[in-house]
Amino acid sequence: MPRSFFARSSLDVAPDLLGRDVRAVSEAGVVRARLVEVEAYLGSDDPGSHAFRGQAPRNTVMFGPPGHLYVYFTYGMHWCANVVCGREGVAEAVLLRAAVILDGRDVALSRRPKSTARDLARGPARLAKALDLDGSDNGADIVCGGLQFLAGQPVSAAEIRTGPRVGVAGAGAPTPWRYWVDGVAEVSAYRAAVVRAPRKA
Repeated sequence: MPRSFFARSSLDVAPDLLGRDVRAVSEAGVVRARLVEVEAYLGSDDPGSHAFRGQAPRNTVMFGPPGHLYVYFTYGMHWCANVVCGREGVAEAVLLRAAVILDGRDVALSRRPKSTARDLARGPARLAKALDLDGSDNGADIVCGGLQFLAGQPVSAAEIRTGPRVGVAGAGAPTPWRYWVDGVAEVSAYRAAVVRAPRKA
């Protein structure tokens, strides 16, 4: 996919990523996965985004040019991968939430040996693990690098469903910026965010 594909609003890129293929090459082999679920994030205009409060060391890649990976660590144990969208300085991104493994299933299983076929890349952390993505991939160029986004089989608008993003609370919770392909078993289960009560003094 050319850089111009990613140089659009994340709200346009996100549904257009459904049905596209991600091809990851490593020493262990090649894994190709078809995206079936994503989430859009709008930077400083989006309370659910890591960039809502401005640029920081953690989210610097989001403010860079489109067509790069933004990979972050969450819950002290998982990596999640996003593609940077929009124009430089805006900090828009699309979280890769779930995919169907097409090629290299044995390689992906070696990274997630206890996984079922449905759950191999079901959820952002599992998908990143199946593709062998971690912090060393933060900032990687996805237009001319080792991780490639291919045309795949784009889905029709009639097959796309939208709803609230998983785990997003507060002002950003109601936005229907999660997109998925209808009827696909590998789409992750929706879980609303848990709003924690403030600690008592």
